[in-house]
Amino acid sequence: MNEATPAAAPVLSLRNLSVDARTPEGRKPVLEDVSFELASGETLCIAGESGSGKSVTSLSIMGLLPKASLRVASGSVLLGERDLLKLSDRAMRSVRGGDIAMVFQEPMTSLNPVMSVGSQLTEAIRAHQGSDNAEAVALKMLDAVQITEPARRLKQYPHELSGGMRQRVMIAMALSCRPKVLIADEPTTALDVTVQAQILKLMRELKREFGASIILITHDMGVVAEMADRVVIMQNGRIVEQGTALAVFQRPKEAYTQQLLAAVPRLGALTGTDRPPRITQRAVETLHPNRTPVLNVRDLTVTYGNAASRFFKGKPPVAAVDGVSFDILPGETLGLVGESGSGKSTTGKAVLGLIPFKGNVLIDGRNIAGLSQREMRPVRRSAQMIFQDPYASLDPRMAVGKAIGEPMLIHGIGNHSERQDRVAELLRRVGLTPDAATRYPHEFSGGQRQRICIARALALEPKLIVADESVAALDVSVRARVLDLLLELQETMGLAYLFISHDMAVVERMSHNVAVMRAGRIIETGTRRDIFENPRDDYTRALIAAVPIPDPEVYRVKGVHA
Repeated sequence: MNEATPAAAPVLSLRNLSVDARTPEGRKPVLEDVSFELASGETLCIAGESGSGKSVTSLSIMGLLPKASLRVASGSVLLGERDLLKLSDRAMRSVRGGDIAMVFQEPMTSLNPVMSVGSQLTEAIRAHQGSDNAEAVALKMLDAVQITEPARRLKQYPHELSGGMRQRVMIAMALSCRPKVLIADEPTTALDVTVQAQILKLMRELKREFGASIILITHDMGVVAEMADRVVIMQNGRIVEQGTALAVFQRPKEAYTQQLLAAVPRLGALTGTDRPPRITQRAVETLHPNRTPVLNVRDLTVTYGNAASRFFKGKPPVAAVDGVSFDILPGETLGLVGESGSGKSTTGKAVLGLIPFKGNVLIDGRNIAGLSQREMRPVRRSAQMIFQDPYASLDPRMAVGKAIGEPMLIHGIGNHSERQDRVAELLRRVGLTPDAATRYPHEFSGGQRQRICIARALALEPKLIVADESVAALDVSVRARVLDLLLELQETMGLAYLFISHDMAVVERMSHNVAVMRAGRIIETGTRRDIFENPRDDYTRALIAAVPIPDPEVYRVKGVHA
């Protein structure tokens, strides 16, 4: 741009936007004096942890705040010269989709399950552009977002498409009326890493083609580094820092931003080492000198579909897990990685006897194949599971102490007083205070709830813990603390982990050995160093290459922001 040319007016401006929540105690501020500008052709990333106000900001711009619980207290949202907060509902309907469009996190809940993809696309187009050539425009948009066989996809329903394809449909719908601003609220959070890489690349290409400015909301600092021209960091409803991507990443001014960046696991940070980072000084090898596997899996197979079933009549069974074999030693972690549908979670459930399987699974030397539920009870003392969602894993009507003590009650361990003492000890061990025992799950944050789930898993003093995406639902700084806790417990108790995750950077941090799954099979296995520093399989290399790097300089050198 010529230096004499005046700076173009921003496409969108937020000025001192404040939003209040209605609570029994009165008004509570949710956003306070939020101000930023979005330039033409710019990608602005809003980053921060859960509850920071990112999504409330986007809903405020779109005029979609739930009126029963939230209200704009003050400020303005300017689209050009128009203050969107002063427009009537009818006027805002023409702005939504026409001038500003939004893509939400979960495409399956954003799309109508009983309408075809074509019907939903043409409905949006007709609402803003009239009925002429709506189907032709829809076909063109599906082609623009690189969906194969677009004419056939128009006739399909959302459940017939993959997660990545559904998100492409949402992007096509958002861009079909050529909006000035596209707001994408965590658009890749629910997607596998390779699909995420494709969607981010697609968004960059479409920005150039359609000339839209983008507000990208995310908690993933790797995505921020890859996509952002400028960055806004939010905490507790306020903007704590904003600037160019390079400035925020390389010279963060605020302590919160520094903490946020420090907590991000970086792929390659453990290059040249064979083990996860040590949290304590205790040597785990001294706890189990014989080194006999805690978990021994041979030819594990899980099939779904029964020819006698009305749902699968005439269809061959599907092998969700097909001939999988591995061992886990005491005090070690096997990271099990792969994309959605690869069979990771099914493997985790099968090795604990939670679903029927074929093959042999030995837990602490005992083969659980064919055991009844009664026969499995003593085995369950040796092996426990931590699930992905700490919000769904705890009974909301059960006090935390009772939830942690329940496994001991079921297995007849100790009397009431001894169990209470054990619960207090477990709460301290996971970094909570004993008085937490009398409180209920809704009184705790996500990270605290996952600590409670870990305490419950430890109640029976197991030798093996299966952690299925156990930190996926947590914010980056909370995730780092929970991972450190898991490593500390492993070092002090000699625990073996089957650590299931799609996050390659987290798996690198946690694992001694890694197995890569695809379509129900393990396609590559080796030490952490083997897999991350010298992967043999093309699929493993693709998984590693797709991980966003939390350093915008890398993408600047590659010309990604050009």
